[in-house]
Order: sequence, then structure tokens, then C-alpha cells
Amino acid sequence: MKPKIHPTFYTDAQVVCASCGSKWTTGSTRKSIHVEVCSHCHPFFSGEQARMLDVEGQVDRFYKKLQVRQEYVEAQKVKEEARKAPAKPVTELDLGIRVTGALEKAGITTIAQLMSKLGEGDDAALAIEGFGRKALIDSKKKIRALGYDLPEVSSEAAA
Repeated sequence: MKPKIHPTFYTDAQVVCASCGSKWTTGSTRKSIHVEVCSHCHPFFSGEQARMLDVEGQVDRFYKKLQVRQEYVEAQKVKEEARKAPAKPVTELDLGIRVTGALEKAGITTIAQLMSKLGEGDDAALAIEGFGRKALIDSKKKIRALGYDLPEVSSEAAA
């Protein structure tokens, strides 16, 4: 080791925090050290970090976004259920003017009523004046396309 090239080491160097005024001693090559933030006043070490997040409103914004997302999902479910509701009018099946008129003349105005008539059997549906085999096939296809399960024909109605 060369003499007189190394700095002087102070074992009792004084550290002073400019933010909170804390003082402590440590070993250093300088007699006194001034720091802006220390472990006593820094948010990470003092546990104030959680409070700072709340002050900035990040947690509240996150919960607000979460609530908006939940409301959107619920609205989509309601919208989907309304789209599939059998209380929709028969005109939404687009079966044609003649067939729709024949169904309305028979007193069938909703998809639910048509489904119940189809549940009685094909012969009961074909008994409607102006409602033929092609209209029967088309109505079944379009009801299935809407996502409904057609009721099974009871054994009494088939006999």
C-alpha cells in the first residue's frame, strides 16, 4: 500500500436527514453527510406507501373500473336473455306474410305460443289453415337458430 494516497476514514461520521432531521453516526470518508430522504421518512420503509396510493386515488379508480366492468357483464346477460326470450312476436321469425298472417288468425302471436303448438305434434301445427309443411320446417329451423330447444312431442299427441 502506498502511503498518503487513501482518504481519511472517519468512524464517527454524522449523517443528517434534510426531510425529518434524523441524525445517526456511521463510518465514512466524509466527516458529515446530508441526505434528502432517509429510512425513517421514506414511504417504502415507513409504511406510508399504501396511504400514498390512496391519496392518489389509484385504488378507488381500480374499484370503479371493476364495478363498471361488472355492470357491463350483467347488462350483456340481460340483453342476451331478452334476445332469447320466447315472448318475442312471431313476426321476428321472418316466416313470410302469409304464414305469419295464418298464425295470427289462429291466435298464435308469440314464439312461446308457437313452441307450445309444436309440442302438441306436427299434425296440430299443420291443422292451422295456411300453415303448411314448408312453414313447419322453416319455423323449426328458425326457432332452433334462436337457441331454443323445441319441446318433444308427447306420446299422447303422436297417437
